[in-house]
Amino acid sequence: MLSIKPKWRFAKMHGLGNDFMVIDGVNQVIDLTPAIIRALADRHTGIGFDQLMLVTPSVAGVYGYRVFNADGCEVEQCGNGVRCVAAFIRAQGWSDQETLRLTTPFSRMVVRFVSESHVCVDMGQAHFEPRCLPFTTPHCLAFYDYEWYGRPLSFGAVSIGNPHIVFDVPDLDQAEVDLIGAYFNHQHPLFPRGVNVGFMQRLSRSEIQLRVYERGAGQTLACGTGACAATVIGQKWGLLDQAVSVQLPGGILRIECAGLDQAIFMTGPAVIVYTGQLA
Repeated sequence: MLSIKPKWRFAKMHGLGNDFMVIDGVNQVIDLTPAIIRALADRHTGIGFDQLMLVTPSVAGVYGYRVFNADGCEVEQCGNGVRCVAAFIRAQGWSDQETLRLTTPFSRMVVRFVSESHVCVDMGQAHFEPRCLPFTTPHCLAFYDYEWYGRPLSFGAVSIGNPHIVFDVPDLDQAEVDLIGAYFNHQHPLFPRGVNVGFMQRLSRSEIQLRVYERGAGQTLACGTGACAATVIGQKWGLLDQAVSVQLPGGILRIECAGLDQAIFMTGPAVIVYTGQLA
C-alpha cells in the first residue's frame, strides 16, 4: 500500500508504451528508497510504471537524471526514458534549446528535438567487451553458446550503457521471452548485475521485430537501449544495415549506426500522459 507524506510533483510519460514516472528533483527535495519506488510502481495501488526517472539540478546548463527500475534498483540507462526526460525538461520551461546535454551517474547524452513529439538521442558507442556489461566470460566473441536445460542457445552481448544479450529467432511468436529472460536475470552467475534480454526476428536488412525482457521490469512494450543493442549486434553479425527500423510491441524506433566504433542514434516519440502530485 502506498503511504508517502511528501507531495511530490511528477509526470506520467511513455515512449512507445514503455512508461515512466518522471519526478522533478530540481525544485523539490526527493528522498527515494527501494520500498517507496516499488510502492509507486504498483499498477493497482500506485502510479504504475516500468521505470522511474528522477531529474536532478543542472550543472553548467547540463541537467542530470537517475533511472530506477520498478523493483527499486537503480540502473545505468534507459533509452526511452532519456527521451522522456528531455521532453519533461522542455515542458517545464527549463530549456527551449533544440539540443540538450544530459548526464547520469554513469554516462553523458546528447539529445536533439526533431519535432514536437520526436526526439533523437546520441546513445554513444556500443561496447562489446564482456567486462563492460559485466559478463563473466574470458573472451569477447560475436556469438556465445550456452546450454539451457539441455537446449543449445546462442546470443550476442553488448553494453549500451547498460547490459544486453540478444537472440536471433526465426519466429518471435514462438520465442520463450519470459522463461529465458527471467532465467538470465535471477542472480545468474554469468551476469552479476543482471542483463536485459532481447529477442530479434529479422524481416530484412533494414527492419526487425523485437521483444525485450528488461532487467527489473520484465517484458515491456518498448526498450530503447534494447533496440540499439539488437541493431549493433545484428550489424556485428553482418545481418543488418546502418539504419534499421525496429518494430516493438508499442511502436517503431529508428536506429542508425555508421559503424561498430561509431555513435548510435535512436529516434522515437516521448509523450506526457498527465501531470500530478502525490496526495
